This record gives sequence, C-alpha cells and structure tokens, in this order.
Amino acid sequence: MIPAAAPDNQAAVLVSLDIGNTIPEDAAEELVRLAGSAGIRRHAEVRGRRPRPDPKFYAGSGKVEEIGRAVAALNAGWVIFNHDLSPAQERNVEAELQCRVLDRTGLILEIFSQRAQTSVGKLQVELAQLERASTRLVRGWTHLERQRGGLGKTGGPGEKQIELDRRYIAKRVRVLRDRLDTLRRQRTVQRRARARGDVLSVSLVGYTNAGKSTLFNALTRAGAYEADQLFATLDTTTRRVWLPEAGNAVISDTVGFIRDLPHGLVAAFRATLEETVRADLLLHVVDSASPVREQQAAEVDKVLSEIGAGGIPQLLVWNKADVSGLEPGVERDEYGRIRRVFMSARTGAGLAELRGAIAGAAKARPIRTPSPELISL
Repeated sequence: MIPAAAPDNQAAVLVSLDIGNTIPEDAAEELVRLAGSAGIRRHAEVRGRRPRPDPKFYAGSGKVEEIGRAVAALNAGWVIFNHDLSPAQERNVEAELQCRVLDRTGLILEIFSQRAQTSVGKLQVELAQLERASTRLVRGWTHLERQRGGLGKTGGPGEKQIELDRRYIAKRVRVLRDRLDTLRRQRTVQRRARARGDVLSVSLVGYTNAGKSTLFNALTRAGAYEADQLFATLDTTTRRVWLPEAGNAVISDTVGFIRDLPHGLVAAFRATLEETVRADLLLHVVDSASPVREQQAAEVDKVLSEIGAGGIPQLLVWNKADVSGLEPGVERDEYGRIRRVFMSARTGAGLAELRGAIAGAAKARPIRTPSPELISL
C-alpha cells in the first residue's frame, strides 16, 4: 500500500462567503494576496452565500463538504477563511476536515510574525499571538478530553495543563506589556526633544500596498524594504530629512491598514502606531489605480479615528498615477488649499508638488505640546 502524500503546507483552500450581502467587491482577491504574503504558493477558492453564519462550522455542512473535496484535490495543508471564526467553529472545521484552519485574524497574525524585524515589532506580534491563543487553548489539548473526570474537586490532566498554560500566558503578557511600556517612555522623550527643536513630524498612513514604503524612500532615500505584497512593512521606520521649504522634518513609515483590522491587533501594535497618533501631519497614501480606492481610504480613516488620530491634519496623496493614468499635480479646494496630490512614488512624478504641499502644511500647523501618555487603545 502506497502511503498518502503529506499535505502541502504551501497550498491552501481559500474560503470567501458573502454573509448577508455585506462582503466587499475585492474581498476574495484580497484574501488571495494575503495568503500569498503568508507563503501560500498554490490555492483553490471556494465561494458561497449565506444569510448568516452557521453556528457550528461558520459555513454550512454542505459547503464544508465542498471545501473538503477541494482540500483533497489540492492536497492542501491549510483551509483559510476570509472571516473571523469563533474558537469552537475553528475546532469543528478542523475536526471535520482533518486539516489545519486559519481565520482572517490568524492569517494576518501569521504575516505579521514573518515580517517583524525589530525588537518592538517582535514583542508586539508575540503579545497579539498570546492574547489570541488565550481564547483557543483547548485546541491543543483535545487529545486529553477522555482523561478528564478526576476525583473530588480536581480535574483531569488535560484540565490541569490548560490552567498551567493560562497562567504562563498571563505572566508572559504582563512581561511583554512592561517591556513595550518601557520602550514607549523612551520614544516619548525622543518626541519631546523633537518638539523643542520645532521639528515637523510627518507620518505616512494608508491601506496596505498603497505604496507608502516607496514614497518613504523617495522622500528620504532611506532604502527601506518595499515590495508588491500586503504588509511588506510592519515595523515603523523613521528618518530625519531637510525640506528646503519646511526645514527639519521627521518622516515615519508605519504598518499599513486593512479592512476589518481586528481591535486586538490595533491594541497590541500601539507602539508602532504611536508615531501616527503624535504626528503633526498625516500623508494619507491612496492607491489611485485600485478600483476600490474610495472604500480603502474610508477603512484607513476608520482605523485612524479608532486610535485617536482622526483629528490630525491630513494630506491625501493619490499614488501610482503612472498606472492609473492620472496627471501628476495638485488639486485645490474652493479656498485655494491643496486637497490632493497626484503623483507616482515609483517614477518621482509629482514629488516636487508633494514637497511643496508638506511645506505649506508645516507653515500652517499649530504649535503642539506632546502629551507624555499615549491614548488607551
């Protein structure tokens, strides 16, 4: 008898369900790109529509059978849902398909864990993973279910192991938060020094893969990593530059946002998002070539409001004008103020206009006194 081939960990079945006609137009395509960013090289897609999630499997039992057939045909090592599953739903699908399952949040965390390079980034990823794992501990100990039922008030070995894991996670989470708080205080001192020196603080924000890192390199010549993939940049990169019209400035490139970014991830990445919250000016980079650019910009604004940065002055930068066919330049409102800058960070077209717009924003900015405390995320 020929043994069955081991599942291919670089192959996955991607599941996108339209629940109540609420799924965005590009959701399935975005899931494919997320999976590719996580290292998936082969995939099959399963789509469907339901009025509401199934309590047991999220997808219905018939759809789970369809997913199982796709897993077998592809010899896939993963099933990835474009939705957030409850711990019970995740366990039920795994048991039914005998295949590892990731939901949307789990997939984003996997990408984050691969991208984190700095000590701060790694601490933030570990914190988010542990806080998520604390709700899913039972998954690792289902093989001990039959051992439960100890005498008196004591539980079985499986229950004891889970409690040990919970205590370990709680202790580790406290250690990670203490370390991140220490780093936060250090950055607060650095920001105070910049404020005393009247240094303009500019933060790049935008939907993931809008071209923020390419623009950051064009403005600062920093040579930061850039790639045509989601979440290519995770760790905040900051450079001091001299803008002839604005003087000294500090420009920061931050993690990209995405649709339905879980609040838990936002909270864990408060250290990365600090530069956004404390900036004098936000350059909101939009992929002008995307057919859903307006929806993506709205998602970014929603996250900015959530972290307390909704009131910071914004300059809209419509990037990738060379792809979308837009003419590089500026668009002004009825008062003559610059509303949008059309440019291409890749070719440099429109970069001079952007520098001029930043200088104009610098002259109009109010004097800000940084607070030593970051808002609670």
